[in-house]
Amino acid sequence: MKKIGLISDTHTYIHPKLFESFKDCDEIWHAGDIGNIETAGKLAAFKPLRAVYGNIDSHEVRIEYPEFQIFKCENLKVLMTHIGGYPGRYQPAVRNLIAKEKPELFISGHSHILKVMYDKKHRLLHINPGAAGKSGLHKVITFVRFTIDGKQIKDLEIVEFERWRK
Repeated sequence: MKKIGLISDTHTYIHPKLFESFKDCDEIWHAGDIGNIETAGKLAAFKPLRAVYGNIDSHEVRIEYPEFQIFKCENLKVLMTHIGGYPGRYQPAVRNLIAKEKPELFISGHSHILKVMYDKKHRLLHINPGAAGKSGLHKVITFVRFTIDGKQIKDLEIVEFERWRK
């Protein structure tokens, strides 16, 4: 059993409550737009980090983290990318990867809109954790926590913090 802390779109900002919110997590997964390699380093120093690069990420981030991550956590196959779309509206490359790889969990970011949707056609759960940073139009900072036990995704929680502007 693994407890996962999932974020996206930090844009260099780590909310002060992130470390407390993810203290019981085994891993942090970041669905892109990390912001810079230093931000990734701070997260990786806290917990093992799986990440993908996003459209705003520098070449340092792109060297360290791929565009797509396909991996198993416990017995669950996961596909993670930054710009992926959502059920019924996947990006073409993502649609092809889903057909080929048959993940049970698809994670993307980019929209800054938190979504948890089941895709009946592809038999997978789609999660977009929203935005964990201060850049963008979102009014609430969001993180997602969940547990993977074998092939089951359990105990999904949404953590929200009001966003303030400088």
